[in-house]
Amino acid sequence: MIRMTEVAKQYGGRRVFEDISLSITRGSFVALVGESGAGKTTLLKTINRLVEIDSGTITIDGEDVTTLPLPSLRRRIGYVFQGIGLFPHLSVAENIGLVPRLQGAVARSERVADLLELVSLPFALAGRYPAELSGGQAQRVGFARALAAGPSIMLMDEPFGALDPVTRSELGRAYRALHDRIGLTSLLVTHDMSEALLLADRVIVLGGGHILTDLPPRELLQYRGDESVCAMIAVVRDQADRLEALARPA
Repeated sequence: MIRMTEVAKQYGGRRVFEDISLSITRGSFVALVGESGAGKTTLLKTINRLVEIDSGTITIDGEDVTTLPLPSLRRRIGYVFQGIGLFPHLSVAENIGLVPRLQGAVARSERVADLLELVSLPFALAGRYPAELSGGQAQRVGFARALAAGPSIMLMDEPFGALDPVTRSELGRAYRALHDRIGLTSLLVTHDMSEALLLADRVIVLGGGHILTDLPPRELLQYRGDESVCAMIAVVRDQADRLEALARPA
């Protein structure tokens, strides 16, 4: 569904990444992982052209994204990020209806109710404002807004990063179930290797401007190659081992 071929990007002469080539099949859930500054967010934003690449090509269903009008391209792509970006002066219903309104349509109350139900929120929240929501509720509204135009692709940049651990885990599992239920193609940027391993079908680790590994979670746990990737896996294993030790009878 999404194909990148020799994609490169620089900022002020500093290479972010180069020669990135990968294919993402329809319906897959892919996590992008790497240290801060590895280019995860920049790479994600090249798909909906929030960032323009310097060279290479990106296609969606065989169409070069640079040949598509931006409104047409972004109707096919939902985008959720850590800051959520809900407008404080708009109600939940108005926030969700914003994308359809920008596209010349009206999000009727039935549609808002359907979207809230899709992200497991009651319609009673439709009239509330962002300040009246919990962090988890606000992030679910962010997902509902991203889904309002009926995209087939969801781009997510640390969407659970500001949430407490319990809410983060619950919302991550809820999104994975939603992804499977409606057949989305999802790309998740996360610093949390455990989150990537538990949610994604495939984990891509970026570093030094290149793809270091691109493996399913089970295979990545057995990986014995690049030292920086092994260090990330070691942290996950160490945490699991320490928890298991704590659970043993004294």
